[in-house]
Amino acid sequence: MKHGFSIGNEAGVKPAMNLQGYVLGNPATIPHDDYNYRIPFAYMKALISQKLYESTKTNCKGEYINVDPKNTLCVNDLHNVTDCTQKIYTGQILEPTCSLTYPKPVGSKLDASVLGEDAIHLLSLTRVPELWCRSYNYIFSYIWANNETVQRALHIREGTIREWVRCNASLSYTDDVFSTLEYHRNLIKKGYRILIYSGDHDMVIPHISTYAWIESLNLTIATNWEPWFVDGQIAGYTMVYNYKKSWLTYATVKGAGHTAPEYKPKECFAMVNRSIII
Repeated sequence: MKHGFSIGNEAGVKPAMNLQGYVLGNPATIPHDDYNYRIPFAYMKALISQKLYESTKTNCKGEYINVDPKNTLCVNDLHNVTDCTQKIYTGQILEPTCSLTYPKPVGSKLDASVLGEDAIHLLSLTRVPELWCRSYNYIFSYIWANNETVQRALHIREGTIREWVRCNASLSYTDDVFSTLEYHRNLIKKGYRILIYSGDHDMVIPHISTYAWIESLNLTIATNWEPWFVDGQIAGYTMVYNYKKSWLTYATVKGAGHTAPEYKPKECFAMVNRSIII
């Protein structure tokens, strides 16, 4: 989309978009590669053993997505990898994995048909369960966004939305973009300031996948890998790349998951603020 805005500006479409740069967090860029890097990431985070990783890499020849079902050695290794990782919460591998809750507030209780049998009925509990799960926080967004007073304040036309949900999987569209790398390759020539960041405990889009496609752009390294700090503490690591008048900063956010600001808001605010000011 940003690439489309850039083309519109060059074509003289009005009103012009005053683009100065863009920010992307844990971005899906080449889905095949993003998913393929999950196995090296699992090894780096000690979720699978070195022996299993080396066997899988050898038997699958580094290809873990489009696997020949006749390659039984590869298939067996991948089954073993799955056994080790399937109960890991991929959004942030250090946090507990929980039942996903898509609550529908009804008075003080939740609709069981929406939640599913194994979901925890948070609003009907007398106390918060001892095992905290991040998804428990999301229930408040449903209560807030589906409140009629809130919807009126937001000027949502009555009847246009039956029920608000965090992730609307019912949208109908054709997924036909298999890589956005060329968009970045074109945008880097426009003189923009670019920030790409990764929560380093995200297994959905591993940081090593993002780093790999950035490196494939063959940009000049302006600042090599080094730590960045918030309040005197290492908040992550960063590299800065340059192409003529464009600058691309890549940063990891230490301890963050797939939606990094959700996990490390203070650090991410500092990171974005610095990228804008510099």
